[in-house]
Amino acid sequence: MNILTEKFNTPYHSAPFGDIKNEDYLPAFKELIQKSEEEINAIVNNSDAPTFENVIEALAYSGEQLDVVSNIFFNLNSAETSDQLQQIAQEVSPILTEYSSKISQNEALFNKIKKVYDEKEKYNLNEEQAMLLNETYKGFVRSGALLNEEDKEKLKKISMDLSLKSLQFGQNVLASTNAYFKHITNKEQLAGIPEAIIEQYAEEAKERNLEGWVVTLQYPSYIPFMTYAENRDLRKELALANGKKSFDGGEFDNQNLIKELLHLKQQKAELLGYKDYADFVLEERMAKSPVKVFDFLNELLTKAKPYAAKEIEELKSLAKADGIEEAQGYDHAFYAEKLRKEKYDFNDEELKPYFPLDQVQDAVFGLSGKLFGLTFEERNDIPKYHEDVKVYEVKENGTYKSLLYVDYFPRKGKRAGAWMTSYKNQYKQNGENSRPHISIVCNFSKPTKDTPSLLTFQEVTTLFHEFGHALHGMMADTQYPNLSGTSVKWDFVELPSQFLENFCYEPEFLKTFAKHYKIGDVLPDEKIEKIEQSKNFMEGYQTLRQISFGLLDMNYHTKVAELENESVKAFEDKYTKATALYPTNPETAMSPSFSHIFQGGYSAGYYSYKWAEVLDADAFQYFKENGIFNPEIAAKYKVLLSSGGTKDPMELYKNFRGSEPKVESLLKRAFG
Repeated sequence: MNILTEKFNTPYHSAPFGDIKNEDYLPAFKELIQKSEEEINAIVNNSDAPTFENVIEALAYSGEQLDVVSNIFFNLNSAETSDQLQQIAQEVSPILTEYSSKISQNEALFNKIKKVYDEKEKYNLNEEQAMLLNETYKGFVRSGALLNEEDKEKLKKISMDLSLKSLQFGQNVLASTNAYFKHITNKEQLAGIPEAIIEQYAEEAKERNLEGWVVTLQYPSYIPFMTYAENRDLRKELALANGKKSFDGGEFDNQNLIKELLHLKQQKAELLGYKDYADFVLEERMAKSPVKVFDFLNELLTKAKPYAAKEIEELKSLAKADGIEEAQGYDHAFYAEKLRKEKYDFNDEELKPYFPLDQVQDAVFGLSGKLFGLTFEERNDIPKYHEDVKVYEVKENGTYKSLLYVDYFPRKGKRAGAWMTSYKNQYKQNGENSRPHISIVCNFSKPTKDTPSLLTFQEVTTLFHEFGHALHGMMADTQYPNLSGTSVKWDFVELPSQFLENFCYEPEFLKTFAKHYKIGDVLPDEKIEKIEQSKNFMEGYQTLRQISFGLLDMNYHTKVAELENESVKAFEDKYTKATALYPTNPETAMSPSFSHIFQGGYSAGYYSYKWAEVLDADAFQYFKENGIFNPEIAAKYKVLLSSGGTKDPMELYKNFRGSEPKVESLLKRAFG
């Protein structure tokens, strides 16, 4: 018996991590694909006339167990991978892609879908059913259902290649990140770095059986070094190592993969009748077209660049006072921290004792209770995939709502960054509301023998960000799994996450949890005031940085032909020139580790972070005007969260806010 193909005998049918062996995956995928294909065949071979129920609804509920196993496998491949898992991923990905193509290009199935779609007026569909029908039909067309047999085969091959190459891209970035570490034996080289961070470096060295200290390219190690290390030569060395990730011509180089991925995406778009991949992607987004995205980003660039230039001039003045004639990118974090301390009289290290991870988590749990009636109870009887993971049973006013997994600390087998994901979707079937299993994965500093995990303020906002996504998943209350939770337009998906970050800057809320982990004192008013004042510190620079990524992404996905005759580095430099505030370095490039667009789901979609900022600034302004814990507005916002993709996002937003979002709300928040 393969445990992955049975109904899990665990609380809430949660993933039985402790019982899963790596050798279970491949046979399970093959068996569950066969089961799912049988479900599809039952729809196709049904002799009754096609109806919404026996075609569209039956398809929406098919393949549930396959989805669960896919989620388990690919989530672990990101959070707790191994050479063996990566090898299985290389075998599994083409099988899943082939299965997906087989369904989307099943002519008999599509004919039934098209018949229901063409006759939709005769069905008395509610809003969610109508959305499911439209999305199903469009999804099949966009997957090649209207292509001839030869082109269907071409598309299938392209999809398979894309799947494997994007997987390889991510594996290369992880391997390249893990391959580098800086071993330091002279403590003088760590001058300026707070003792708590030095302690972490010592722990890292100990884990590697080395004397002294070790700095890695994992963010909790790398960022503090770049922020506090007075040794400029070492900052440069670390920055060069970071900028060379998958860009050094070695075993894990991604430059050719980038060209191959973009070429395949362009082929796919043209095959489906689109000018380019951005055109294909944006048809299904709020923005609708590349022109609108470029206009949006360039408008923001025009408004933000003068602020950014002024900020950088301030930093350069500080650097000049230290004898640095031309400040470089690797000087930025160091002098930004210096300037912030000078302007606002605090630094992240001073604040960290007030933000132990457990307190911050309690705060976000408490906020969810206040706004939405949620409670969180740790469960020790639910299987976990690593000892660092904790699992919570989430209830709403006493009724089971969701499971929440939290995984906070870096490991060799975990990719960098922070993300929210799900192990199981929410949906309703046969009178039962099947609840979701949601996960948050981060890379915060691990506790040491003397100190708990203490967060920088930026990490506090990161936790709130990911928890905003988690709320979107946990609050889901839709009929169909493929319209549930975060299954929304991609440029709407960041609204709940970025919205929740706003609470971190509210004194009324901050005072409830920002307490010193040793002495229990509340963060002093003057520090809270400084946090408020510093909210927009380097906002121009940060805005330009995000615009830079957004423009680079859009140019990659609209101008792929240019890459035939130039290098990835030359292309990157050309299309980030307008946003560059420091000299570029010929030895570094960010594109080869730009996992968001070459491995994740942000291809031709990175702009959505800034797009969603307009939404979140406008939404939070509504709360600010009426009280940040206002129960009536929270209730309206809860409807937005629970509705998933059942309505057009702009309609959802207007139902909540009463009007369309205004870009002025973002500009006012960012630049006053």
